[in-house]
Amino acid sequence: MSKKRIDAIRSQLRSENLHGLMVTHLDYVRYLAGFTGSSGLLVITQKSADFFTDFRYKDQASKQVKGARVNIVKGDPTTTLKDFPRLNKRNALYGFDTEHTTVGAAERLRRQIPDAVLIPATHLFTELGWVKESSELADITAAVKISDTAFERILAIVKPGVRESELAAELEYQMAMLGSERPAFETIIASGYRSAMPHGIASQKKVKAGEFITFDFGATVNGYVSDITRTVVVGKATPRQKKVYSLVLKAQLAGIKKVKAGAEGRAVDDACRKIITRAGQGKNFGHGTGHGIGFFVHVGPRVSSVSTDKLKVNNVITIEPGVYISGWGGVRIEDDVVVTRSGGRVLNKAPKNLLEL
Repeated sequence: MSKKRIDAIRSQLRSENLHGLMVTHLDYVRYLAGFTGSSGLLVITQKSADFFTDFRYKDQASKQVKGARVNIVKGDPTTTLKDFPRLNKRNALYGFDTEHTTVGAAERLRRQIPDAVLIPATHLFTELGWVKESSELADITAAVKISDTAFERILAIVKPGVRESELAAELEYQMAMLGSERPAFETIIASGYRSAMPHGIASQKKVKAGEFITFDFGATVNGYVSDITRTVVVGKATPRQKKVYSLVLKAQLAGIKKVKAGAEGRAVDDACRKIITRAGQGKNFGHGTGHGIGFFVHVGPRVSSVSTDKLKVNNVITIEPGVYISGWGGVRIEDDVVVTRSGGRVLNKAPKNLLEL
């Protein structure tokens, strides 16, 4: 797969009259060449591909990197290109990703290839990995299964007095035991009034009876992530809790129903947002409905009120509307959905009925 992906980049380089592309972000390096270490630089030209890393990864790189020549250098790979004059051709144009390349790294690269020209080329990375290959879909599906199973297991220890941080630790432990490489992102567990915080990272707060708890987490398999959110109640739900939960679930199901190849991201968002707004809760739904997932937890296409991204077959997106009422609590429900020609295929199996624990 690495050769196929690198060849696709070469095709873009030729069409834009670029000599090469500097790939500094390690997730992109992994996607294009297979390397999973913490130090590396991939340089793709119209005729060759070179990967640079240091001695620590000599054996690892020789086994993992496909489609590129491995070069072992001393120190930061961005400071050693001067030792490779074939890359420093006069007036050669090298693109780089301004979104993920630091100013410092860009300056180091410029100093290393002074005869060449480094120019912004973020657009070459924009849709990288949006449409999934069969192997990528298999990895995401495996990551989803891990997160579903871990959620089922964590429910057994939800009770008054347990800390959010304890739930997060147990959840991440269970995912690791099930085969996750690492959490897809910092685990969100927010109870009671904190569940009104869309990104309420697990704190030392103790869970109390009668509170909502929002779980937002994900697993990683071969670099590919899942992203699930479920909201439960500790004890019996109040009529208000049931009403808000039912509203969010109705909106989420409407969004999923709108998913299909060719649909715009904003149309899916609108399907969710209209339901929440008509119920008088529009002001309490302040984020987008979803995003793509893959080797990043946030890639395209976007699913928001301003997104003109069109969904394509084998995009994998999240559908995650929510209602957040400050000082009271909030509800979010999220699934990972594969886009097909005729609709959306939900990968998650974890229950979405309101659980009263």
